[in-house]
Formats: sequence, structure tokens, C-alpha cells
Amino acid sequence: MRWSRNIILLAGLFVFAGIMHFVIPMSYLSIMPPWIPYPLEAVYVSGVAEIVGGLALLVPQLRRMAGISLIVLLIAVFPANVQMLINAVSSNAPALHQAGLFLRLPLQPLLIVWVYRSTIPGPVARHEDRQPDRTIL
Repeated sequence: MRWSRNIILLAGLFVFAGIMHFVIPMSYLSIMPPWIPYPLEAVYVSGVAEIVGGLALLVPQLRRMAGISLIVLLIAVFPANVQMLINAVSSNAPALHQAGLFLRLPLQPLLIVWVYRSTIPGPVARHEDRQPDRTIL
């Protein structure tokens, strides 16, 4: 089985992030928006989802579904990124830290695009699927 560098990087990123939910759960708990019910359970569920999704990226038959699932997960956890910035602003964190958290927000859509482009095949996603151009000039 051969994996692209993108798939290996994405799988590693999600598996690592998921494991961290269990290693340092209180860090994740601290950025849960207050309106989320069962916040600690949500931290663990999202960690499991990241690990399973990351591993599923390595299975070609599951890659598309893993990509869709991870995109949904990235959208679902975006409020935690916003909450992290809100927490920093309300606690008067250093301006550089606040700026870094603000600049981090656009990384989530970029990660979504990366997952999408790496896992959801387009009309000519693979070279062997392309038909030769038979246009006669």
C-alpha cells in the first residue's frame, strides 16, 4: 500500500491531536465554549474522532468518508478556537499571544481545504483515470 505525503502528514496530524485530547484533556476543556453540554466528554469524543479519522485516512477505501468526517469535525470544533481567543482577550493575555490566536483562526479553513483536496477526488484526480486528448487540429 502506498500513501502520499499529504495523507501521511494529515493522518499523523489528526492522530497526534486526538491522542493529545487524552494526554492533556484539561487544556482542551479550558477552551470549550460554555454552551457545550458535557464538555469533558466532548473533549474525549472529539479526540477519538480525530484518531479514528486520521487512521481511516490510511485506508484508501475509507479515505473519502474519513475526509468528509474530518471536515465536519473541523467545522464542529471551530468554536473552541474562537473561545480560546475570547479567553485570552478576557484574561488580558499579552497582545502577541492574542494576535497569534487571532491569526490562528484562518488556519482552520485552510486545514479544511487541505483535507478536502487530499481526500475528495475531483473529476481528474488520478493520472490513470484521464482519457487521452484525441483532438485533431
